[in-house]
Amino acid sequence: MGQKIQAVKGMNDLLPVAQKDFKLTAALWQAFEEVVAAWTKSYGYSQIRTPIVEQTGLFVRSIGEETDVVGKEMYTFADSNDKLSLSLRPEGTASCLRAVVEHNLLYNNAQKLWYMGPMFRRERPQKGRYRQFHQVGVEALGFAGPDVDAELIAMSADLWNRLGIRQYLTLEINSLGNKEERITHRAALVDYLQQHVDILDEDSKRRMHTNPLRVLDTKNPALQTMAEGAPRLVDFLGEESLSHYRTLKAMLDGLGIAYVENPRLVRGLDYYNLTVFEWTTEKLGAQATVCGGGRYNGLIEELGGKPTPSIGFALGIERLLLLVQEFGQLAVNEVPDVYVLHQGEGTSLTAMKHAASLRASGLNIYVHCGDQSLKAQLKKADSSGAAIAMIIGEQEQSDETITLKNLRSHEQKTVEAKMALSLIQDWKKA
Repeated sequence: MGQKIQAVKGMNDLLPVAQKDFKLTAALWQAFEEVVAAWTKSYGYSQIRTPIVEQTGLFVRSIGEETDVVGKEMYTFADSNDKLSLSLRPEGTASCLRAVVEHNLLYNNAQKLWYMGPMFRRERPQKGRYRQFHQVGVEALGFAGPDVDAELIAMSADLWNRLGIRQYLTLEINSLGNKEERITHRAALVDYLQQHVDILDEDSKRRMHTNPLRVLDTKNPALQTMAEGAPRLVDFLGEESLSHYRTLKAMLDGLGIAYVENPRLVRGLDYYNLTVFEWTTEKLGAQATVCGGGRYNGLIEELGGKPTPSIGFALGIERLLLLVQEFGQLAVNEVPDVYVLHQGEGTSLTAMKHAASLRASGLNIYVHCGDQSLKAQLKKADSSGAAIAMIIGEQEQSDETITLKNLRSHEQKTVEAKMALSLIQDWKKA
């Protein structure tokens, strides 16, 4: 017997049943996907699907060469044929925008797009943080005003309501202003950090000259007082940026969406400007951020397109479903409506024909395969969770009848085959 090969650490199998270290099931995931499809459609967003492998330069240019994502976490390799440097995508926005620019989707037409799929980062695996993780992303391209910022935030709040977890999430917002305002603030911030360099940890010292805003987002308790006293970006914003931010807040107030202003909220990627936001929870331990996003008005131009105001967000499916599984509500129906049993010569073919007829009426039918006693098959029907068992024996086959057993009430009836659907529907309604 060959040696067993295990999955790569931090990359999980999605099974019909919960695993010891990974509680999410395929049925829960599928139910979530159905909710997402209906939710995005209700807001007029169209789906886009992109490859999981892209040229490394796409992420260097969009996310930033000095970020931890590009510098430490990407899975990068050389293509053996043409020596291109390729990477597994660490996030979805860059791939989405690359496709938009490449296929000229913004020609005289703004776009509202969404996507869902796996992303890859080489991080230390822990609950809610995996090396292969999955995201739903929503991108609104070609819209400059704060109204679409408010719509995206309201859209995310609507999803929390649909999943029954709204009360467990807190919205945090901030404005990063425009490029010139951030440059001015950056200079003041670096000067401030240099005055406190003796207390900075190694991560903060490294980030001080590459991405100083991230120093303010430190989780190190010893640096909190220093971070609180740092120059605030909001104090460097001009009237146009402040007006955008004020209007967004007014719209959120009008929509009844509560929020917390967090001047230290900066997000982890370089391309954000103006509005940034996160939805956080206290129910997942260290992995507090479930959803985050913001504006990236200069990114499409950076990727070779025309200047286009844009905003988007992404949510982590694993983290979100862990929250839903424990506190929310998501209808998961993985059991068949009818479990079909059969015994006797030729009855398996008859059972399959009856099953096909019932499936055409919209029912989910599980047909038993193999030769077992009816008693053994009934045990499997009970354990399947099906509400109704259909029994095809030699007598039923000869008489062109079907025996139905209600596995909840234990009522049993033999009816003409053409009447089976009507009785099944009556029992399902009861």
